[in-house]
Amino acid sequence: MSGGRPDRGERLADSAATEALGARLARLVRPGDLILLEGPLGAGKTTLVRGLVAALGGDPLEVCSPTFVLLESYAVRGEGIARVHHADLYRLRGRGSAPLDEVGLGDALDDPAAVTAVEWPDSWGWLGGMAGRVCRVALAYLGAARTATVVWTGPTA
Repeated sequence: MSGGRPDRGERLADSAATEALGARLARLVRPGDLILLEGPLGAGKTTLVRGLVAALGGDPLEVCSPTFVLLESYAVRGEGIARVHHADLYRLRGRGSAPLDEVGLGDALDDPAAVTAVEWPDSWGWLGGMAGRVCRVALAYLGAARTATVVWTGPTA
């Protein structure tokens, strides 16, 4: 999970391994960081966020896929991190000019005491330029398991 170059794909045997990856990311994130979660339906994007929230001291039972509400926020007690904002842009795919401020994503990205995780960022390539540090997590299927490739970019990544 180092900066600028992709780590080799990590095998995730089950949802517990995916949550554990989220917990490892929790040790690395700082307020203002942006996590972009890419991968097909069911690849574990929300499961990873659940592990992140739990490791930051939040309630993992609150984490659900915000596909229909588009944005959820979870209270956490991380080092300088009070919230994890969790956006799911699946329903807005293909609409690169979608009004993300109306969804609340602009405010989430500007929140100095939060980390923001965005599922389905594909249509908004510019999102990667909205934060100082960006973590891209690409999840994929590997038979019954999954793989994850993690790439950090930004200052002192």
